[in-house]
Amino acid sequence: MADSFGPMRDEDADDGVVGMGPDADTPRKEPIRVLVVDDHALFRRGLEIVLAAEEDIQVVGEAGDGAEAVEKAADLLPDIVLMDVRMPKRGGIEACTSIKEVAPSAKIIMLTISDEEADLYDAIKAGATGYLLKEISTDEVATAIRAVADGQSQISPSMASKLLTEFKSMIQRTDERRLVPAPRLTDRELEVLKLVATGMNNRDIAKELFISENTVKNHVRNILEKLQLHSRMEAVVYAMREKILEIR
Repeated sequence: MADSFGPMRDEDADDGVVGMGPDADTPRKEPIRVLVVDDHALFRRGLEIVLAAEEDIQVVGEAGDGAEAVEKAADLLPDIVLMDVRMPKRGGIEACTSIKEVAPSAKIIMLTISDEEADLYDAIKAGATGYLLKEISTDEVATAIRAVADGQSQISPSMASKLLTEFKSMIQRTDERRLVPAPRLTDRELEVLKLVATGMNNRDIAKELFISENTVKNHVRNILEKLQLHSRMEAVVYAMREKILEIR
């Protein structure tokens, strides 16, 4: 598929999107319902044209700012909200929390030109499951939508690197005592979590540790249950903050 809008880069670029999460176990029966949110009408239209070519993805609505996005999400209950960070009236990050309240099952992917670490970190804290830069190819947008719909987290590689840097800086800045002892993870769970933090998927982790993919999935599930978290990305943030692991 050829690029048809905006500043997205050529599809032969050598860096893809870092994915974190379980693989899809069963084929999807219904198309993924997507709400497109961006303050540039031309960009929204470009996304709609590109995604219309995907049989398993359906654009069900669009919005031009965060306030309108919350209203449309409540009305349409999309599977995925593809949303910009910086918009008038109400920004994408601020809208994340409200969207999760009115449409709890919706998963949010930030699609933005902002490569600021603060925006990335704030988006994750607000409930975003993906953070993609607009330089990615149009094919990668569709792939990311499918991955997030299947339970994965998606993040542009350059931002993944910045995220890890931010984690390490956060550890250095935060020395205050913990009020509640962190749950204890097994040595194997720590190994899995360290590899998750580098952006490796289940298949690659399984190869690295010489175990099956199902075993990796079980470890990830146990980690999330112990930490009382909902996503792999949240687990990494928590682990770094609580000094459960360090990435050197």
